[in-house]
Amino acid sequence: MSISTSDASTPPDMSPKPRNRWLALTVIAVSQLLIVLDATIVNIALPTAQTALNISDADRQWMITAYTLAFGGLLLLGGRIADFTGRKRAFIIGLLGFAAASALGGLATNAETLFAARALQGAFGALMAPAALSLLTVTFTEPRERARAFGVYGAIAGGGGAVGLLLGGLLTEYASWRWTLLVSTPIAIVAALAAVRFVGESRAEGNTRYDLPGALTSTAGLVALVYGFTKASEDGWGSPVTVAWLIGAGLLLVLFVVIELRSSHPLLPMRVILDRNRGGAYVAALLIGSGLFGVFLFLTFYLQQTLGYSALMTGVAFLPFTLGIIAGAGFSAQVQTRVGPRLLMFGGLLLSTIGMVMLTRIGVDTGFWTHVFPAELVISFGMGVTFGPMSNTALVGVANHDAGVASALINTTQQIGGSLGTALLNTIFTSAVAGYLADHRAEITSPDQVPALQAVATVHSYTVAFWVSAALIGLAALVAVILVRAGREEVAANEGVPVGV
Repeated sequence: MSISTSDASTPPDMSPKPRNRWLALTVIAVSQLLIVLDATIVNIALPTAQTALNISDADRQWMITAYTLAFGGLLLLGGRIADFTGRKRAFIIGLLGFAAASALGGLATNAETLFAARALQGAFGALMAPAALSLLTVTFTEPRERARAFGVYGAIAGGGGAVGLLLGGLLTEYASWRWTLLVSTPIAIVAALAAVRFVGESRAEGNTRYDLPGALTSTAGLVALVYGFTKASEDGWGSPVTVAWLIGAGLLLVLFVVIELRSSHPLLPMRVILDRNRGGAYVAALLIGSGLFGVFLFLTFYLQQTLGYSALMTGVAFLPFTLGIIAGAGFSAQVQTRVGPRLLMFGGLLLSTIGMVMLTRIGVDTGFWTHVFPAELVISFGMGVTFGPMSNTALVGVANHDAGVASALINTTQQIGGSLGTALLNTIFTSAVAGYLADHRAEITSPDQVPALQAVATVHSYTVAFWVSAALIGLAALVAVILVRAGREEVAANEGVPVGV
């Protein structure tokens, strides 16, 4: 997640008591687990929730993108608010807001309420996440203890996604899809109460002005872009409504850039992203998010609706992703100081592209072990190799006062990429289904043949989406090899700096 957007230290009278700092770590770790959990826990519940609330195929992606879009779009602003209003205060408000939003989503009786609740979860998560990591930084100042604290934090960030998939399967299977959201409410409330007791306050000094115009235009532009993709799946790419939304999105995002260039306190300083190495890392992260998030969406539906897996078994079936990422990250850490980030990023992304292509071989009658499992391992190992060098490259040559923004941008670009990619891939999927059915309708000679044709059309459209995902990850590999020029020494200088992936 993001780190503090300030280098200010915590005043001595506001520091947590020494005996409480490990309890503070526990509270902060729980908040991180909540954020990571809610990015994945609903994936397994999505097919059940879609049926229960009569959500269309075109709109189902909002259950994921509403969260990631709000989280990614507001993360930088959340970090600034936490720095200057008080990190403990922002942390507690974020936890309580997250609890309320989770309850609202779990009790939703229609799609609109569910999507709004997911957006609120993302917004409060964007306030909570940077506050949590900043609090961790100012609570643990001794190098050895800080290393242990960030080790715990990183382990939760890395393994929380897998926990979310398994927990989502368990809750959906044995309770209800609603509990994938409701479960966060009591946990967040208890964490907020514990934070009052065990977490110390800290805040940054200096200019406390916020770039609200930048936050509003960037978030509105991204929402308009996602909605434009959604309308394209319903009305077609050439419809006036679709075109209007896409043009509006473009204008808003251009306005955001103009605001950032003229602002004295920009949300996103252009100097951070215009560096060749850092810019390459951010563009790669955006493309990775775009190509990777949709895989979880379509594999979930493939496993449950085509292969007939239960919600719990679907969660178990995603475990190879976690194992592959851990293995890839371990390999990358061992060789990064010898080969540098460019080769590792290119090699890892190329490997992930190959894994995506492997997924295009799935069919109605193919099995998990022969077609899905090998692809999962290849994709995830490649991603594990990529994430570390990419995160370190995002901080190459960055000034101290920009370190927080530079670090948060990796998470922001991945989340935004995931939002846009999920919406785009879902639109491509629905269009491919309609096209396949139209092309093969003449082959139907009996109503009994319709379900089989529908099944084939659905799986065919999954493979179309996987081809697009492969192209996006492949493009990220090209970006890495063309733009990233940082050497081993430059990246090594960033070791020990916490970055979010």
